[in-house]
Amino acid sequence: MIEVAGDWFGPRTAALLLAVIALATLGTLSLFLVAAAGAFRRRTRPYLLLSTAIGLLVVRSVVGIGTVLGTVPMPVHHLTEHGFDFLIALLVLGAIYAVDVPQTAD
Repeated sequence: MIEVAGDWFGPRTAALLLAVIALATLGTLSLFLVAAAGAFRRRTRPYLLLSTAIGLLVVRSVVGIGTVLGTVPMPVHHLTEHGFDFLIALLVLGAIYAVDVPQTAD
């Protein structure tokens, strides 16, 4: 049975949560690989920034798995997850800002 990470959920819930996070990690990893391939082909700053943001989503999922398994303490989990949320928002905004402004016809 899966070791319970603290007293806030039982083994059955931990197993379900672990399965959901594992599937989310695989899906996010797939998206990251597609984004990384696009960044490699385009070699532009917006693609690189968005690929990095998606990569941080993968790391967030891995931290979540570590928390469920009891290897990542809850304070570290919260600091990491919310810190990554902030970084992801900055990266997405940076990608939006880095896109060239379309020229208007006069």
